[in-house]
Parts: sequence; C-alpha cells; structure tokens
Amino acid sequence: MSLFDDRTAAASDPAAVDPDASAAAYRAEPEWEPPRRSRRERAGWIAISIAVVIAVVFAFLPSPYVIEQPGPVYDTLGTAEHDGEEVPLIEIPDAETFPTGGELNLLTVSVVGRPGATPSWLEVLGAWFDRTRSAIPVEEIYPPGISQEDRDAQNSAAMVDSQQDAIAAALVELGYDFPREVTVAGILEDSPAEGVLEDDDVIVAVDGAPVHSIDALRTAIAEHGTETPAALTVMRGDTELEVEATPVERDGAVVLGIGVRMHYEFPIEVTLQLDEVGGPSAGMMFALGITDQLTPGEMTGGEIFAGTGTIDSDGTVGPIGGIRQKLWGAEGAGAEWFLAPSANCAEVVGHVPDGMRVFSIETLDQARDIVETVGEGGDVGAFATCEAATS
Repeated sequence: MSLFDDRTAAASDPAAVDPDASAAAYRAEPEWEPPRRSRRERAGWIAISIAVVIAVVFAFLPSPYVIEQPGPVYDTLGTAEHDGEEVPLIEIPDAETFPTGGELNLLTVSVVGRPGATPSWLEVLGAWFDRTRSAIPVEEIYPPGISQEDRDAQNSAAMVDSQQDAIAAALVELGYDFPREVTVAGILEDSPAEGVLEDDDVIVAVDGAPVHSIDALRTAIAEHGTETPAALTVMRGDTELEVEATPVERDGAVVLGIGVRMHYEFPIEVTLQLDEVGGPSAGMMFALGITDQLTPGEMTGGEIFAGTGTIDSDGTVGPIGGIRQKLWGAEGAGAEWFLAPSANCAEVVGHVPDGMRVFSIETLDQARDIVETVGEGGDVGAFATCEAATS
C-alpha cells in the first residue's frame, strides 16, 4: 500500500522527478496583483463619493416648502370630540328635528411644517410623487409678518364666522325670515368711506338694492364701478341715512375701503361644535347638515356625500383651498359623491379618484337639489360636473 502511494506521488509531483523543472514552472507563473487604477479613474470615484455625501446631507436639510395632505373628515350629521366628550356636530334644541341617514362629510387639510421647522427636501420629493399630497411654498400658508398665533386666531375667527353664515344660509333656504345685517367693522385711512361711514353702521342697500350678505355688497359695489358716487342706505343706531361714496379700484377690485362683518338674529338656536378646525371652508356642508335635520326624511337616502365650500347668508358657495387633498380625503371616507365650488373646478379636473362624481356647485339650493335627487335614486345627469364645467 505504501509503495503504491509513493508511486502515485512521484507520478503526480514534478519536483519528485526533476527539481529544476519545478523551479522553472514556479518562475513561469508570476504572482497575481490587483489591477492599478489610473489617476483619472481614482478622481472620478472620489467625485462620486463626495456627490453622494452631499446628496444625502442635502436630502435632510430643511426646504422652503410645507406639505398639504388630507386631514380629518367630519360627518356633519354625526358626532365629534368636544372638551373630551363625543357631541353632535349640529344641535338644534328648540325646533323640531328629524332623523337623518347617510353622511354629509366636511373635509379638512393638514399642513406638515411651519416657518423654522419645514419638511426636508427628501420629504418634499416624496410629496411631489404622491398624488394625495402637495408641496407648496411656505409663504403661501404662512405669509411673512404674521405670527403663528395671529394665523391661528384668524383661522378660528373665520371658522366662527363661517358657522354663523352656514346657520343663516340654511334658515334662509328653509324660508325663515330674520335680520341679516352687513355691519361696518373698520374704515381704511384715505378711503372713499372715510368721513362718510362709521364703525357699526349697517349697510342696508346700495343704489336701492337690498344688501343681506358681504358677497352681495361686494357685487353691488363692483357693478356700480368707480365713475360716479354710489348711493348707500345706512342704519346708524335707530336713524336711517342716505349717504354717497365713490368706490375706487385697488389691487384689481372695486372697493369702498371698509371692513365688514355679518350680524344675525336667528329665530331658533343652532349650535355647531367642531374643535381645532379653522377657516371658512366648512360652511356649505354645515348648511346642508342643518337643512337635513330640519326637514322630514333622510335627505341623503343613506348615501355618503363629501364636499367643501364657503357660504354666505344668501346661499352663495365660494372657493376654498386644498381641493385636491380634500378629494382624496373624501375617497378615504368612502364618498362616491363630491360637492365642489364651481370656482375650484379647474383644479379638480384630472385629479378625481376613480368611482367618484364631482358636481360643480354655485348655491346651497343647487347642492341640496343634488343630494335629494341622489338620495331618491333619481337621474343626476342634468347637474353640472366639474369635468363638464371646464371642458
């Protein structure tokens, strides 16, 4: 056995037969060396490494943008948390109300970021590729010179005013008669109204046409123009006055140079509860919810509606911001029917979630008609949609 092994070794090992041959074979096979990179190649890799580091650092730096995304959705026929308790969004204690069904959802938008704490460029990049979110310049949401506290106070005041306007619009829609007063709440220096109007004056009419809403006042002044004095009927205390002021054009609008607010004396008590939501965009949906509670039958027919829009006491529906994010918020709430201000329709087209129909709304009466028609299983083909309104 050992002999066989030795022979095998001799036959397979050149060194066992010829030591010189083994050395020659060793010298003929040079050692392996890693390939050498050229100076240009090394410089290229260094540049790439530096660029990657810079890109990573830059991605996490603050950007000059904030991100809008869908916020909470509230059913005006349902409840919400208020002072730690679940309470109805709409309460009407001293009038007959009727059972409701389905949902009339108001929509909100959440803003990610604020001055001094804006999202990173990486977050902004993600928003650009996310159809439910939008990156917008921070100054569009937080104008320079306005503090966070001032902005929050303005939004809270806008929500309170919007709720009052919604109550007024719903009661007017239902045929209630009550005082609706456009009251002067400030006069600009060197304006046409200076020396003519006073704070707390109630503007009753313009050129003889009654004025019951801020939008009606703006429309009347714009239609009058800047060439001649406008005739204003004013209540100052208990005295009715006839005065004149010539509107001027500022920033593309015809104005008298006054601030105004609405004052109402409602015939019934209506309480709206919604914490931590600001702005005026809930007006139309609150008005629909009030209307539904004060009329027999389920206006929605059990369907889920969502919508947004400002409203005045005449029932005129106005534009809002963040319409695209609100569309996706509505989809998340299961809404198949969306009520959008006609002035926002151009922003809607091309961004409608699958299976959702978006109606173009100008007045509360029109919105109510659509909801009732859908609720009754009727044909809604005659109602304008945003796609048709902008085609």
